[in-house]
Amino acid sequence: MKLGAFSISINVKDLKTSKEFYEKLGFKAFGGSMEQNYLIMKNENALIGLFQGMFEGNILTFNPGWDENAQNLEEFDDVREIQKSLKSNEINLISEADENSNGPGSIMLTDPDGNMILIDQHR
Repeated sequence: MKLGAFSISINVKDLKTSKEFYEKLGFKAFGGSMEQNYLIMKNENALIGLFQGMFEGNILTFNPGWDENAQNLEEFDDVREIQKSLKSNEINLISEADENSNGPGSIMLTDPDGNMILIDQHR
């Protein structure tokens, strides 16, 4: 199963403080904006999303069809195919993509310890 680019989306209390902290670890802003209350930070192929006031907890995020530079991959597993595979393996989904659609779509699930996982296809 090809899940695409991986990042962790972190719920932060203060976006500016978190940005400054991760910059000290060598991360640079790659996407988002302070005005939108989120930043995507990148250090080589590591991605961290900093989100202020958008959700509770932290989320493991996968983007089928993208690499770590947000560039389209030639070959990838569509989110609906991933969804079918997960369901056939008796994985409970919190939200599902419309099986009759194509293009962008997302699914959400939790791991056995309650960690949220988002599989979010943008194309």
